[in-house]
Amino acid sequence: MRSTLTDIAREAGVSAATVDRVLNNRPGVRARTREIVLEMAQRLGYIAESPNGAPPRHLPGDVIRLDFALPAGTNSFIKMLHRQIEAQAQSRPDLDVHIATIEGFNPDGLARLLQELRGRTQGVGVIALDHPTVREAIRSLSANDIKVVTIASDILHVPRVAYIGIDNRAAGRLAGYLLNRFMGSGRPGKVALFAGSLSYRGHEEREMGFRHILTEESPNLQIVEMREMLDDREKAYLEASALLERHPDLAAIYNVGAGNTGIARALKERGRAQSMVFLGHEVTDGTKDLLLDGTLDAVIDQNPRVEAREALNTLTHAVRGLPYELHQPRLQVIFKENIPEI
Repeated sequence: MRSTLTDIAREAGVSAATVDRVLNNRPGVRARTREIVLEMAQRLGYIAESPNGAPPRHLPGDVIRLDFALPAGTNSFIKMLHRQIEAQAQSRPDLDVHIATIEGFNPDGLARLLQELRGRTQGVGVIALDHPTVREAIRSLSANDIKVVTIASDILHVPRVAYIGIDNRAAGRLAGYLLNRFMGSGRPGKVALFAGSLSYRGHEEREMGFRHILTEESPNLQIVEMREMLDDREKAYLEASALLERHPDLAAIYNVGAGNTGIARALKERGRAQSMVFLGHEVTDGTKDLLLDGTLDAVIDQNPRVEAREALNTLTHAVRGLPYELHQPRLQVIFKENIPEI
């Protein structure tokens, strides 16, 4: 069985709280006590040792360089995640965190950025496009002993440490369930889907889950169009305006990505904001206002504060060779009456 903090504390002759402070690089522990705890943690196998028996290359106390690759643009959720990573990193003296943004949905540009991080960083967090060049870049990072986590949208069959985010297929099914309840049992209607980009596996999984549950439980609802908006609110406005012209009897919209304010603008201009069922993702300042005025009926949320925290902790522990119990963000439905602080 794997050793625990209690085992280390008992063998080192200190409290479990002291062991926790040492392993998480918190102040308040004498240097000699810190050495004893680290030595015992290595002896008990809690901290991995190198093949020659030496301690791991990155012990608590070392400053670790981490890099994050996030998409640029008007996506409010990504901006919130960016701010959370920066804010939490500032309170971590053991970390040297850098964030780069990638313009557009360009997998080759993202792959180049990841390749350029070789030899410069020890861990990478990425909202990654599911593309061969990006997968190869992640494999190259791993081959150079750089730890990688995917955030918000996963990539399969790459050597990543963890995926940090909600179950996106479950999120899509949840949206379909909500739509069925809002529409009323057996009521026919046309439904439109909007996505940022299906290059994101997360958006593709949401669409898949949504389509599956409508097929299973709501054969009366017909999906008439699927539009990609590249997470741009102006493009979302133009696409939604054209959609409403083509389908004046449209009953509902599910947006799996960003751009909710653009869609809402089109609905309001045509007097459809209160009659259309509109479901989206992520609690932001924009979606909060749309929930309050009734344009958005519900928002499916993932917590960027939790994702930032877990990304930093997971990468830090992986670099140091320490075990870590990942706490994924919860899948939440937000209505007008339960809007959280952001």
